[in-house]
Amino acid sequence: MNASGGIRMIEAVSCGGVVIHRGKILLLYKNYKHKYVGWVLPKGTVELGETHKDTALREVEEETSVPAKIIKYIGQSQYTFQGRDDIVNKTVHWYLMRASSFYCKPQREEHFVDAGYYKFHEAYHLLKFNDERQMMKKAYYAYVELRKNKQWIRTYKF
Repeated sequence: MNASGGIRMIEAVSCGGVVIHRGKILLLYKNYKHKYVGWVLPKGTVELGETHKDTALREVEEETSVPAKIIKYIGQSQYTFQGRDDIVNKTVHWYLMRASSFYCKPQREEHFVDAGYYKFHEAYHLLKFNDERQMMKKAYYAYVELRKNKQWIRTYKF
């Protein structure tokens, strides 16, 4: 609550990635205090002085141990949730990213207990949040288009 006793609205910005390797999409499984949270895409809060691209790359690497490369900006999603003392209006900027292997390791400190690469239809059904499903779908279609035009491998080598 704020000084006048009302609930505050806080604006927050995060950035994340839809990471693809050989047609499969990287997901994380979050389990907080033994409560099912579910499968999510890697994302996190922008730190002072960081660009959105820097945040997306850092968060993907911190949460999954994957040193990904950004291919293109996909778009943004927005949602609102109840914090402990206020309402948070969050905007998430999403990037299509490429990994060089299937190696990944979930960040335990952030309550991620599993990570892995999944085929599109599996990832679509596993993802807990609809906004993340929509961004993953948009990113995957961009990936398919780049592959079809032979631009996925040639243009974005590691």
